[in-house]
Amino acid sequence: MPGARGILGPMTTTPADLTAAARDLFDASFGGEPDGVWSAPGRVNLIGEHVDYNGGLVLPMAIPQRTHAAVARRDDRTVRLVSGDSDVQTVQLDAVGPGTPGDWPAYVVGVLWALEQAGHTVGGADIAITSDVPSGAGLSSSAAIEACVALAVDELWGLGLGGDDAGRRELATACQRAENEVVGAPTGGMDQAASLRGREGHALELDCRTMEVEHVPFAHELLIIDTRAHHALVDGQYAARRRQCEEAAHDLGVELLADVPADGLDERLEAVSDPVARRRAHHIVTEIARVERSAAILAQGPDADLAELGRLFTASHVSLRDDFEVSCDELDVAVDAALSAGALGARMTGGGFGGSAVALVHPGESGPIVDAVVAAYRERDWTAPRTFLVTAGAGASRDA
Repeated sequence: MPGARGILGPMTTTPADLTAAARDLFDASFGGEPDGVWSAPGRVNLIGEHVDYNGGLVLPMAIPQRTHAAVARRDDRTVRLVSGDSDVQTVQLDAVGPGTPGDWPAYVVGVLWALEQAGHTVGGADIAITSDVPSGAGLSSSAAIEACVALAVDELWGLGLGGDDAGRRELATACQRAENEVVGAPTGGMDQAASLRGREGHALELDCRTMEVEHVPFAHELLIIDTRAHHALVDGQYAARRRQCEEAAHDLGVELLADVPADGLDERLEAVSDPVARRRAHHIVTEIARVERSAAILAQGPDADLAELGRLFTASHVSLRDDFEVSCDELDVAVDAALSAGALGARMTGGGFGGSAVALVHPGESGPIVDAVVAAYRERDWTAPRTFLVTAGAGASRDA
């Protein structure tokens, strides 16, 4: 994502290393000790793509990779920011608003702006950021930045929101508003909810209309394949899909596509005049049904039918590729290669047009799948993808 790029640390860096690095960066940039270090995870969406802004169910989980923010409260309205490979940047809080500032500081100061817009009292801060959440990979590096800053601001200004799920829901809303209005990316609230409200060992079944959550056990390893094809949400394609969904909902006489039943869907969709919008709606309604079925499978815990879950993953990718048209060659090749090498299921994840794919694999059997994907990329003279296994991680927290 433009603006969030350039703060990626090594994938092998431990959380303790990143916490220490954030403290060291703070001292080198601003002098002295921060008031604390807070961190928040990226997320991977198991299934339920582009459903969030249509009011349906999604099934993301927090990942172990995290963004860390060393923060000190200031008594003025100045925000000074630095990341691992950027110089210190200074922003006046009173100058923040829609479209201002640009680049990655918007994700940080946009959170303070949004909290003020919601009626909370905040002020300036010095903030140093380190991260090992891959940016541009569809793993929500932007929400990780927003969430750790939100939790830091909550504690330093005594807002009292970070201690329970209801308060974290409000923080997630502020983070989403920062991304929608200050950054200008028309995303739904899934990413911020997963980063702030995630639970270790669980996926988050999130109702994007009510923002209510159910924690669903997910004790499995997931292979993430970062295609290294640049992923961006502010280039117009995401907004176009959103408009097409709104057009379909209008033709169907509903507020949101989540209101459309899956039974008799093809007949219902005849009411949508534009064939492109009709395909978009088909994906959304069927994807919501796949999320519901996936959550039901995972709720069985150790008895979960992973083969059926894998089939749902693959059906999701086909729908995203053909009906929603947000895949790309790099994603399709990764999915096909993973499936041919024995993955239980595979799909693109995130907004699309690049980013990452995920593959559901049996424990200890990821090696041949990685080899197959790397070989498929080599045959096409593409940059080798980056692959790593993840488990369901914890939500945002104070580290030190």
